[in-house]
Amino acid sequence: MTKGTSRTRRFTKSHGAELKRRRRTLMRIMGDHSIAVIPSARECMRSRDTEYPYRADSNLLYLSGFDEPDALMVLVPNRRAGQYLMFCRERDADKETWHGRRLGVEDAPDALGADDAFPIGDLDDILPGLLENKQSVFHTLGKDLAFDARLLGWLNKARSSRQREGGDPDTFISLDFHLHEMRVHKSRTELAALRRAARLTASAHARAMRAVRPGMREYELEAELIAEYRSSGATHAFLPIVGGGANGCILHYTENNDVLLDKELVLIDSGAEVAGYAGDITRTFPVNGRFTDEQRTVYEIVLEAQLAAIEAIQPGNHWNDPHDAAVKVLTRGLRDIGVLKGKLPTLIKDEAYKPYYMHRTGHWLGMDVHDVGEYKINGDWRILEPGMVLTVEPGLYLGQSGKVPKAYRNIGIRIEDDVAVTRDGHEILTDGVPKCVDDIEAFMCKRH
Repeated sequence: MTKGTSRTRRFTKSHGAELKRRRRTLMRIMGDHSIAVIPSARECMRSRDTEYPYRADSNLLYLSGFDEPDALMVLVPNRRAGQYLMFCRERDADKETWHGRRLGVEDAPDALGADDAFPIGDLDDILPGLLENKQSVFHTLGKDLAFDARLLGWLNKARSSRQREGGDPDTFISLDFHLHEMRVHKSRTELAALRRAARLTASAHARAMRAVRPGMREYELEAELIAEYRSSGATHAFLPIVGGGANGCILHYTENNDVLLDKELVLIDSGAEVAGYAGDITRTFPVNGRFTDEQRTVYEIVLEAQLAAIEAIQPGNHWNDPHDAAVKVLTRGLRDIGVLKGKLPTLIKDEAYKPYYMHRTGHWLGMDVHDVGEYKINGDWRILEPGMVLTVEPGLYLGQSGKVPKAYRNIGIRIEDDVAVTRDGHEILTDGVPKCVDDIEAFMCKRH
């Protein structure tokens, strides 16, 4: 591949081997007489003739590392003429002048480790032949209806061109079901990528702590986060949440327009995306660098809940154990500050905490910030295993409810870290930014 001809670069030997291992694992699951088709994500219009920044489909990226639109990956186990095929855009000097460089068909096999590559425009001619006599088509229907319609057309063409011997053996099998289970267990390569994303995310949150001042706008702190990501060649994995004061009680607040006031808290939930993998950290801290007594009280309840949840992340424990640990601490804390009244077991059983803590304590983390993978297996919470990565993010959101004592109203606090399950416990990937009250105040004091 000519240097600089595409965003997709040749892989290092170890990365290429990792991608090859993933494809082989999937093809072993598929078995003979099967085919998998994995289309690229579509480019999305933002307004009229401008587009959103392109983000590759995570499944395609996971198996190939290819990050261009208008592509289709095909896997055909034990096909003598090549098991791994890529359909992609051809080089086009005029279009590349306007819209950027392309990898091209000629360079795709070497750059992507594919057995062969074809122009994306040749799908109608080539794919029906690849579908012939296949018993199983691995593809997840419903994600892209336009592509599904084309695939059914190719399949019908393949069926009409061969002699079937009784019945119709062709079946669709959800590709997501198998790929998602593969993706929930992170390899050493993936854990290294997640650590890089975690370090950059922590650096951005620390930068925001150093930059904040009363009178700033929320979007100014958002700019600090994005500047840190972009200066390292990364981007944000999701729209940053920067909520000052009462805005911190809005879980997915992204307007980020209000003024940050003295004696209020600011909640920041943001993560970098590095090499396709996401970081995800939330920190809540005082705009002026000093917690009020009431803020400190609520903050330390949430922190105690987070530490209890992290401690519950052990191989062999259930997915829900960290949530149960957090709920117990949060409910007791709500009772201690007068928001709830009653016996702790009853309050937990009745979910009396729900108006003030309405979300789960975490989610899977990986190529998608809310990564793929089942939380229950056969109706039971799944067992945590080494290589799984999850977030831990308890919070309390004490809005304007009359049940909240006046001194605690409009305090929204969430504390989130990314945690990997290890053989003997867990590893906190995002410990590079302070979260204890005294550490936060000491860190912010150094701004001046």
